[in-house]
Amino acid sequence: MTDSIHSSITPVNIEEELKSSYLDYAMSVIVGRALPDVRDGLKPVHRRVLFSMDQSGITAGKKYVKSARVVGDVIGKYHPHGDSAVYDTIVRMAQPFSLRYMLVDGQGNFGSIDGDAPAAMRYTEVRMQKITQALLTDLDKETVNFSPNYDGELMIPDVLPTRIPALLANGSSGIAVGMATNIPPHNLNEVLDGCLAYIDNENITIDELMQYIPGPDFPTAALINGRKGIEEAYRTGRGKVYVRARASVETTDKGKEQIIVTELPYQVNKAKLVEKIAELIKDKKIEGISNIIDLSNKEGIRIEIDIKRDAVGEVVLNHLYALTQMQVTFGINMVALDHGQPRLFNLKQIIEAFVMHRREVVIRRSLFELRKARERT
Repeated sequence: MTDSIHSSITPVNIEEELKSSYLDYAMSVIVGRALPDVRDGLKPVHRRVLFSMDQSGITAGKKYVKSARVVGDVIGKYHPHGDSAVYDTIVRMAQPFSLRYMLVDGQGNFGSIDGDAPAAMRYTEVRMQKITQALLTDLDKETVNFSPNYDGELMIPDVLPTRIPALLANGSSGIAVGMATNIPPHNLNEVLDGCLAYIDNENITIDELMQYIPGPDFPTAALINGRKGIEEAYRTGRGKVYVRARASVETTDKGKEQIIVTELPYQVNKAKLVEKIAELIKDKKIEGISNIIDLSNKEGIRIEIDIKRDAVGEVVLNHLYALTQMQVTFGINMVALDHGQPRLFNLKQIIEAFVMHRREVVIRRSLFELRKARERT
């Protein structure tokens, strides 16, 4: 008995086994979870959610369905992970302060810019946004490759035949093993103009592309301070930009100065920002503020900061930029998957990858339609 056990044991070098196992794990996280595909701009969980909704007919204009139903379909058919990961993905795609172009139309409480948690999935309802259909058009015409799902019962697309450059339009962020990505969102019209310019002239330079795509366009708006970081990121794939709240110093009817904040940097929690300012006032790290009140509502953000009569509004505002998240650094790191391999892209390379993907989709669609036409005759 002992001899048979020993004969079935294969000696291995533990150092080599650790290297191999860690590499397998790292690539699984990189390809299967953390990084978006440069062609459709989606991570696997986003792609599976949208594909599941499309297959179930939960499209724009149709009736809303419970989020729990979508989550159940996704984890049962395509994504064998926890329901919270899938629901968090759906919630983020329905938040106007998270995505520049929302992909899910949500009904109910989907959280807020103050960090409030969304309602449970049994209470909220969802359907696709109109723009989401542009990511799925022609999926049934053999335009992309499909692979078996986790149990081999169903087929899921490796990539979507998207008609819009979603990676640049909505951006992406994620932390993998040994690498991370942080791609800012952009204005879709500007990105499409850049794609058309590339199609007209494939030798176009990045400086020329920046005439069409001048910089990121965050869902919470705000201001980008300076262009050096944008230019560096677009040329090399890495850079950092300073994003500043939109604020102005105004004079009230009583002659007192007020700082009015109407836009915040991307991913800044408004409630925590107000708390931080109040804390700085209490600790006397910022002088010259008599009161702060958050008057934000469904119409938009409005934070009023009252300035003491012996203080200068512009000076106080500069202190707020320096000491709070009214100014933040957004580090750009444009890493995405290129046919399953992680790669650092510059602006032109992302556009080039999208245009090549669209060409392949159009060719495959044309061949499919030609074959169907011949079968009918």
